[in-house]
Amino acid sequence: MNVDDLVLISIDDHVVEPPDMFGRHVPEKYREYAPTVVTDDKGVDQWIYMGKQAGVSGLNAVVSWPAEEWGRDPAGFAEMRPGTYDVHERVRDMSRNGIWASMCFPTFAGFSARHLNQHQSDITIVMVSAYNDWHIDEWAGAYPDRFIPLALLPTWNVEAMCAEIRRVAAKGCRAVTMPELPHLEGLPSYHNMDYWGPVFETLSETGLVMCLHIGTGFGALNLAKDSTIDSLMVLASQISALAAQDLLWGPAMRTYPDLKFAFSEGGIGWIPFYLDRCDRHYTNQRWLRRDFGGKLPSQVFKEHSLACYVTDKTALKFRHEIGIDIIAWECDYPHSDCFWPDAPEQMLGELQAADADDADIDKISFQNSARFFNWDPLATKARDEINVGALRRSAADVDVSIRSREEWKRRYAEKHMAKA
Repeated sequence: MNVDDLVLISIDDHVVEPPDMFGRHVPEKYREYAPTVVTDDKGVDQWIYMGKQAGVSGLNAVVSWPAEEWGRDPAGFAEMRPGTYDVHERVRDMSRNGIWASMCFPTFAGFSARHLNQHQSDITIVMVSAYNDWHIDEWAGAYPDRFIPLALLPTWNVEAMCAEIRRVAAKGCRAVTMPELPHLEGLPSYHNMDYWGPVFETLSETGLVMCLHIGTGFGALNLAKDSTIDSLMVLASQISALAAQDLLWGPAMRTYPDLKFAFSEGGIGWIPFYLDRCDRHYTNQRWLRRDFGGKLPSQVFKEHSLACYVTDKTALKFRHEIGIDIIAWECDYPHSDCFWPDAPEQMLGELQAADADDADIDKISFQNSARFFNWDPLATKARDEINVGALRRSAADVDVSIRSREEWKRRYAEKHMAKA
């Protein structure tokens, strides 16, 4: 396949939420409680909710920065590439990178809304709903052909979760983002069907996918006190296996045939070993009497799961053993792991090095994601309208220069002075 003929859906990107996002979606009587952005004396923009900070980490918005400036230190909006927080610029950046559609996870709220949900109150339920209305109606709604909507949930309140799932599903949402290991957040584990059963039932009824993004379960890594951030970043994907274990060997996958899980940014290299181990354990330890309905655990896992990767060159050689129908690609814009503006070349190069044919490439680049999230990009567009070549021609003027944080800040100031 020629790179221009690729069709790309990225099912894991991120939005750095703009400071005015709550203004049009929080009811008047709750406006004083809405999260706000405060600029500190160092010029750093910080989100504040219920008196606590949830800062924007530098690594969440490094695209277009020189690598030597990457770091965990917080950044202001002025220092970021506008495509991180401006939906119109985001779509232009997507087109320049050859990506037709994107699913965008939150930043300040936390990947599973933990920064909001740590404040368990009726007000937070209002804020979660307001966040979802902004994301579905404004962010995704600005270009409905280009985004797969994703919603947050108030994870401490089962009734509110189920109500919000039904509400956002009616608005056209395709997925929700939830903790990998909820017991680390003081919630019942996914083994507890008294708690999670109604949520799983509601997700099954509506067809929404439950996304489990790496990082929400970092607390499972009992690392040495003098360990470095490298350990968190390298080992993050191992938490996907821990989440899978709770869902596969707990009641969830074995009880709800229509329940769907996406292991977001978890990679695929862990899967063949994990599933071999599961099947061996199941067949060898019959005395435990687990009931997988006459199937192997590996079969049940594949019926429920989508495995998402940015780069996984070795594991792609075993794509058929993993399951060619359960692998999906992602870009991870604007994080430090993303490829931009050369994602198509990077993605296709890995697959061709693994001797993938065009049918396998199409499945991994967009077809598996489209089927799993029930979102067909070819329903309204022809392939030659949304492939890499067409998108790049439409965005040939997008500047892909590497610029320092100071340079972005200067350009931001000039742009806003001109508007004034």
